[in-house]
Amino acid sequence: MTGVEVLQLLVSPAHRLAGRPSDGPADGSPDERVTRVEVRRGFGLVGDRHFARLAHRDAAVTMMAAEKLPVDIDPSADLRHTRRNVLLRGVDIDACVGATIALDCGTGPVVFAVKRPARPCAWMDVTIGPGAQRALRGGGGVRCTPLSDGVLALGPATFRVAAGPDDAA
Repeated sequence: MTGVEVLQLLVSPAHRLAGRPSDGPADGSPDERVTRVEVRRGFGLVGDRHFARLAHRDAAVTMMAAEKLPVDIDPSADLRHTRRNVLLRGVDIDACVGATIALDCGTGPVVFAVKRPARPCAWMDVTIGPGAQRALRGGGGVRCTPLSDGVLALGPATFRVAAGPDDAA
C-alpha cells in the first residue's frame, strides 16, 4: 500500500467541452469540485455527466496525477481545466493502465479497473494554455471502471495495485 493524497474531486453534471475549442467551454458552474463523492459499481460517480451512460460505462471515472499537471503553462491548472474526476498526489496513475487498483479514503477501499489512457485533447490548449495538450501527452490521466461501491473524499488515502495488467491472463 502506498500513501497518497486526493487533492481534488470534480463532479460535472454537464459536458462543458463539446464542439470546437475556439468556441470556448459551454456555460456551467464555475467550480464543480466537491469534497466527497459516491461511487457506484459499473456506473461511475453519482451526479457526474458520465454516470450510468452506456457509452462511458467502461471508463466512467477519470483520474490524474497532480505531478503531471502543466503548472509551467498555468500555475492554477487543476481539474476544472483538465475535466478529470480525481486528482491524486503520490502515484503515477498513468503507469497503471491495465491494472486493478484500490483507493481507500478512510471509509473502505473503492476498486477500479484502469482501462486506458485519458488522452489530452485540443481543449487543453484553451482551458490551460497553448502547449498544454502536448505537455500532457503520456500524462493526461486514465479512464477507469468502478468495480465496487464506495466513497471518495479529499485528503490522505491509501492506494494499492490489487492486480497488475499481467495478472488478468
